[in-house]
Parts: sequence; structure tokens; C-alpha cells
Amino acid sequence: MGMAAMILIMPAFAAEQASQQEHTENGESVVADKVNVTGILPDRLEAVPGSFDVVDEKELKSRQPFSVREALNQTPGINIVGEDAFVLAPNIGIRGLNPRRTSRTLLMEDGVPLFLAPYGDPSAHYSTPLDRVSRIEVVKGSGQTLYGPQTVGGMINFVTKPVPKEFQASVMAVIGNNNFSGGHVNIGTGGDWGGVMLDAVNRKGDGIRDNHDFEINELTLKGQLNLDERNTLIAKMGWYEENSSISETGLGTVEYAEDKYQAPTGRQDSFNHTRKSLQLQHIFQITDAAKLSTQFYYAQSDRASFRQINEPGSLGGRSEMDRCPGVVATETNSAACGGRWRPREYEYWGIEPRLDISHNLFGIASDAVIGFRYHKEDIQRDQYRDGNPLAQSLGWAKANGSHREDIAINVEAKSYYAQNTFYLGDWSLTPGLRIEDLRISTNVKRAEGAVQNNPESELTNHQSKVLPGLGVAWNGIANTTLFAGVHKGFAPPRPDRDIEASAANTAVVSKTKPEESTNWELGLRSNYFKGIAFETTLFHTDFDEIVVSNGFGRFVNGGKSQHSGIEFAGRVDFGTIYDTSHNFYISGTYTNLFTAKFKKDSAAEGIHSGDRLAYAPKHVASLNFGYEHPVGFNARIGVDYVSAQSEDVIFRAGRADYDPLSGMSGQIPSYTLVNASVSYRPIGSKATFFVSGHNLGDKEYLASRVDGMAAGRQRQVFGGVRYDF
Repeated sequence: MGMAAMILIMPAFAAEQASQQEHTENGESVVADKVNVTGILPDRLEAVPGSFDVVDEKELKSRQPFSVREALNQTPGINIVGEDAFVLAPNIGIRGLNPRRTSRTLLMEDGVPLFLAPYGDPSAHYSTPLDRVSRIEVVKGSGQTLYGPQTVGGMINFVTKPVPKEFQASVMAVIGNNNFSGGHVNIGTGGDWGGVMLDAVNRKGDGIRDNHDFEINELTLKGQLNLDERNTLIAKMGWYEENSSISETGLGTVEYAEDKYQAPTGRQDSFNHTRKSLQLQHIFQITDAAKLSTQFYYAQSDRASFRQINEPGSLGGRSEMDRCPGVVATETNSAACGGRWRPREYEYWGIEPRLDISHNLFGIASDAVIGFRYHKEDIQRDQYRDGNPLAQSLGWAKANGSHREDIAINVEAKSYYAQNTFYLGDWSLTPGLRIEDLRISTNVKRAEGAVQNNPESELTNHQSKVLPGLGVAWNGIANTTLFAGVHKGFAPPRPDRDIEASAANTAVVSKTKPEESTNWELGLRSNYFKGIAFETTLFHTDFDEIVVSNGFGRFVNGGKSQHSGIEFAGRVDFGTIYDTSHNFYISGTYTNLFTAKFKKDSAAEGIHSGDRLAYAPKHVASLNFGYEHPVGFNARIGVDYVSAQSEDVIFRAGRADYDPLSGMSGQIPSYTLVNASVSYRPIGSKATFFVSGHNLGDKEYLASRVDGMAAGRQRQVFGGVRYDF
């Protein structure tokens, strides 16, 4: 749903959240209770000095998206690369930034980062199941000073459902082609004392390629305790498990031409991920105008991947078995060969007190936010390799295989931030400041199978960055906001990818510079005309040191780059225009990224000024036609379009290591996909029936070349029923 659609449903949304909205008494702004939700957007949306988008629960229920990709593909500025069927490892890019594992977009749940390690390994191998989501917030403009560390692109926050104030339960079951099935159970109860709620989620099915089946399970327990009128405790515990057979490598050109959906090593390849999380929050309503919230969070992830191909297409367009040199990867050969295991452990925790206060310090009505966060990470990276087929067992590989990598990474980060919004008649002015101070310690104990005692294999990288921001909004026309803003963006270096070693005692931890950017916006959002709403935003981002992939597991500084473009979102509701309960509507979004280029030559990395950045399509568009009937019937059909994209610079012709048969070279052609959804909840019924389909034309298309050629998802149709008790 675009920003325009969000504006249309805002009155209903505001009524639903009335107990939490900010209001005005005697001309003074009052901060009201925000216990039930943890969003990153303020209550006074009209004062937000930048572009944002909200996909609310009503929209999620009516559209029934298959995955987070379908939930966000109608959000302007977003490009999602679908390498796996259910988007288990999200690849979300905003405004031309490389979407690989969403590392340039801050992914959060209830305001807490979701990465494996937000500073040390900002890779997304998990996103909140949509069954638990109340709304999705996307923030791209000014105002990012309150959150970090990834602030070069934008933020996506999954706001989970609040605990109920009375007994409440629901059961949902879904089934579809490609052996897809799933279920969700929610049960909770509550009262004046607070509440408790349990969610259980299961999803499983076949992947895009052969033998790429997957299954995920998640349990989440959320509770709230109202100690008194001013003190509230909120707790949330989660356990998640993924077991999939998804290869992290694609196909060479010959393999792709023969059968784009094959996975020669899929029967042996695997990705296993377990995640445990805890979030505690104490909210102290000091006065009606001041609130102190203190949050503690903890996450621990174990992920172990096994694969048998390292360089796709290396044997004349066919892939080689990594541990069986010269052997072409086939289902038969893969059973008789070992491979490489990459078990990794991640643990991080943090504490963050934050004060929200409404004041008139300078004789001007204002809302201020002041906060501090202390964050710690511990990362352990290992790798085991062996050609023996017994190495397909991680236990055997640990006991008998070659221990190729042993790296410990520790991160300590301190973040300080302050922001104040001044309300000056029809104007609101929001200056903000964030300071990031971090120490990243990397200890390479073993690399390329050799013990490392070189002093340069141990490095502490200390970075301190001051990140100011300023935004302004004008509401001089009814139901219309004109906004502009600028802020400094920052993404810390990637210590997990910044290591070189060729033999014993040669390991060097290089000091890659962090990404720094200056982000500008100018935009307008309005629903001035009855039944018509739209938003348009002109954006420009300058990078001082963009970080790009060198194609072999490492990232390097690519120098200066520039991103410029325009976004548009609009919706027309004919039911509103003609005052009828039968509502036909048209909604659409469009992003034109007319500039996404390097601005400086880099001979070492093969970069030429003017080169187009990787995975930055010039055009991304979505157009939908829908009908909403008063008896509870909703239907929608739409098309999504993504224009051609470039691959990583490293794989372009002219480089010494260029291999046109690897599958990693060449453009990604444009594609158009058709999707539709229908839902029906009879009046007075507690049951909702739905059917949703994606890529209904069953178009075959290329989705990615990051690790070889990877096809996009084929036709996926599923249906189900939800029953509310």
C-alpha cells in the first residue's frame, strides 16, 4: 500500500489508536500513553518532515501477501530481489541501494534491530512473520537520527500486535501449490492488570528450484503488566527455527540454459537457523507531558549452512564440486562428495533509556526526544571443509574435517541522540543529532586452514560519527503536507568480510572506511480532494565512501556515488467520491531512479565514473485495481514491473578475472508480474476466507546474479481460512 492509501485509511487508523494518540489541551501538546505499540513514527504524522509509508493490519488481511515481498512491493522506492520462494533471507533495497541481505536498510521489530548482528554482520536471515504484525512502517526521510546504525537508506519496522484486553483467539490455515502449507494460532487474554498472548506460526513448502524445500516454526510469548497508573512492564520472548535446503549459489550460464530451476546439489545443501530473542520494556509516565521508557533487548542466533559449490559455472558454464576438483556438480556427484560447512554464532544485547517530553521551553510548543543506547555483540565464525561425503554431517566435519576459519568479533557501540520538533503555526521544524561511537575488535585465529599469529590479524577499529539531521513540514493547506529534509547517513564497516590471508601468519584485517552519505528530500503528500490521495518525493543521496562487493565474499570501498530519483504513490477511491459503499479503487506506485552511478574511477576495483550501481533498476512500478463490497468482500488484481538491472562491477568485461560463463556477468532483464487476491468475511461471521495468487502468468525471469544465475519464483497460489473466537 502506498502512502496515499495510508492517508485514506488514516481516520479509521486514528480512531482505532485513539487511546494512544497525542492530543492538545490548553494549547499545549500532550504525550499520551503508547503502551500497546512500539512504532518508530510519531503520533502527529502531519508533522513528519520526510517520506514514510504504512501498511496496516487491514491492508495485510485484505491483500493476504504471500511473504514480506508482496507486503512491501507497493511501497515506492523499494526493490526486493526474490532469491527464495518465501523470502527467508530478505533482499530489500531502498532508493537504489544494493538489496543483498537488506544490509543497507535498518530492519526492526518493535524498534529493535533484526539483523544477525546490527554492527558486525548486518545481514537479514529473518524477518517477522506477517501473522504477528499489526502494521509495517517504512521511513526513508529525515527523522532517522533516532535509530541506527544503518541510516544510509531507510528503516523498516514490523510493529507486532498488542496483547488483548479480554480473551481473544484466532486460528488460520493455508494451503497452496508447490506443496505450500501453513498455520497460525493466536491466543491471549487480558484486563485492567495487563495481558498475555501466545503466537505459534508454521510455514513449509517447495522452493523456487528443485530440492529447495523449506520449513519455519516460531513461538512468541508477549505480556504486559500494568503496575499502576504510571508504570507498565512489557515483555516479549521469541523462538524461531528454519530448516531449508536452499543453495546459496546460483547456476552457470550453461546450467541455467538447460534448466533454470535445477539445483544440482540441492539434496545435500542446507541452511539451518535458530534464533532466540528477549525484549523487556519499562514505561514510566512521569507526567501527562513526559514519558521515560527503558528498553532491554537480547538476541542469540545460530546459523549453519552447508554447500558444495563455491564458484558457479567455473567448468565452462557448469559448476564444479568445491571439494572434489574437476567434478561437475550433479545430483549423483553431489551425493558422493563433501563440501563446506559455515557454522556461525551471534549474540547481542543492549539497553536504551529514552525520554519523550512535550514542552514550551522557548515559548514554542515542542516535542522532544532524548536517548542513549549501549549495545554489545559477540560473533564467532567457523568454517569446515572436506571432500569425504561423510562431511555432509556437521558433527563429522567438526571432528574430522579441515578447520578452515576461526574468527572472533566483538563490538561495543554507544549511541546518543536528541531531537526536537517545534510547532510554529502551520510549520513544524525538526532538528536532530545522533552520535555513534563504536569499537569493533576482530581476532583472526585461523584463516584458509592456517593458524594466524600475525599481529595484524588482530585489529580494533574505533569509529566515532556525528550525524545531524534537519526537517521541515508545512500544513498550510487542508489535508496536505509539504516537507523537506536533509540528514547524514552512516553504515559501519563490515569486519566479517574485511579479511585477507594467503598462508600461515599472513592474515590482515584491513580497515575499510564506513559508508557515509548526505540524504536530501523534497516532497508533497495530500488527500485534499475527496477520494483522491497521493504523495510524491524527490530524493538525492551523495555517498562519500560507498561499499561494494568485490565478488568473492569481501566488500571494498567504491568511492563516491550518487543516487537521485522521484517517487510517486497515489490512490483513487470512487466509493468515496460518489458516496457509495461499493468502492472501486485504483492505486499505484512508481519510482524513477534516474541516477545511480559511481562518481570516481577506481582502477584497483575496476570502477569507472558513470558506471551504473548494481541492482539499482531505473524503473519500479505497481498498479492495482480493486473492489470493496460492504458485505465483507474484497478483490484486487495488479501488475508489478521492475526494469533491467546491472550486476556487480567486479563481473563486468575488461577485468582479468571476468568469466562470461559464471552466470554472474551480464544484465538482469526487466520483468512484469501479475498478482491478485480475494477475501470474504460474511456479515456476522467469525470466519474469513481468502485466496491469493502471485506471478499468475507463470513468467520465467532472472532474479539475481549475485552468486550465479537465480530464477525468480514461479506461479504461487494459496488459499485459506481464518476463524476468530
